[in-house]
Amino acid sequence: MKAEPATAEQAGSGQSVVKSADRALVILELLSRGRHRLSDIAETLRLPLSSVHGLLGTLVHRGFAEFDQTTRTYGLGLKAWTVGQGYTGHRDIVGLALPLMEHLAQETGETVQLSRLDGIENVYIAIAESPQPMKLVSAVGMRLPAHAVGLGKALLAGLSDDELVRRYRDVELERFTENTVSEFAELLAEIGQTRSRGYAVDDEEYIIGCRCVAMPIRDHSGEVVAAMSVSAPTPRCGPNWTDETRGPLSVVVASVEQQLRR
Repeated sequence: MKAEPATAEQAGSGQSVVKSADRALVILELLSRGRHRLSDIAETLRLPLSSVHGLLGTLVHRGFAEFDQTTRTYGLGLKAWTVGQGYTGHRDIVGLALPLMEHLAQETGETVQLSRLDGIENVYIAIAESPQPMKLVSAVGMRLPAHAVGLGKALLAGLSDDELVRRYRDVELERFTENTVSEFAELLAEIGQTRSRGYAVDDEEYIIGCRCVAMPIRDHSGEVVAAMSVSAPTPRCGPNWTDETRGPLSVVVASVEQQLRR
């Protein structure tokens, strides 16, 4: 396939974007969420079918994607995993936080999660599972919309209002339950509240039957580099659950922040 020239389009960092490379990376992001047919990829990304077919052919050739003849679907290839293992940006914080998270999971009896922000998505980078039989089920690498989960809102609180406006321009906030924030003005107000009180909550906003309290983690410069949460099934959450849970959570967050500053 003939390479397309760089376009005049600018990325958020002010760098020029090569359209074909950008499209290939967007396809990889979509495949990271599951297998898809060619036509579904083109429709979801609103790209010409012929362009998507060519880009997928290149990705399969290089090992970043794979094609299943039986299901006629595309998924991530082994090369994508290999390249991903080279990213070490979050390993220091995971190494510091995970032992404390495991202790917190035992102390609270609930699942503890650590995440980072990628655009407007919350990405889980470490999980300490609840010792209870009934518990929240998630996985490292899972992505969820930041506006709909406590961890995401804790991470968004580290951005300025101007940056929030930029990231959410022309974005429709998906509603998952009747409690989901679905208007940008409402999200801004909730982010402001999160900043002032120092923690975010998720009251059955993404999944009915699940609640969460989350706090941002800041590095030595004060920048929010991650967020940590405790999540529990609603039936185990009493009227004072948030206050009772954010106490031990804040101790762990403070300990991680102290170690990051060394």
